[in-house]
Amino acid sequence: MVKCATDALELGIIRYGKTARQGVAALSYLAEVYASDGGAVTSAEVGKARGMPQALAAKLLSEASSAGLVIGTTGPGGGYRLARDPAEITLADIVWIYERKQEEPPCPFGPGWCGTGNPCPLHDGFVELERQSTEFLEGTTLAVFEG
Repeated sequence: MVKCATDALELGIIRYGKTARQGVAALSYLAEVYASDGGAVTSAEVGKARGMPQALAAKLLSEASSAGLVIGTTGPGGGYRLARDPAEITLADIVWIYERKQEEPPCPFGPGWCGTGNPCPLHDGFVELERQSTEFLEGTTLAVFEG
């Protein structure tokens, strides 16, 4: 089950970029190893577990720390851990760190088409897909990754 959400993001079922997908992958690892006692893991461990360079894992975790989702500590025994219980962090919380939320529907005819007349034949389907995507991100927490 660990790969389901990241697979959906990666396959473009939900339209978010590579950085957001990698952010979900990095934080999902922190959820897998989450312990309320506050054990931290290094960015190298996250990178190795998720098949990404350590520098990228460190960058993603640093950005998540700035957003308040991750706590990073330096020095011996330092590393990263989730700032709160995985059940309190949604995929939307993570994705919006790395992606700009799109306010307009993904019209295949480009900006300026929607809202200027009759919608294209795909309009209602794309609006519904966007609604379901947002609902999925807002309704899915990192608890699905807990070990």
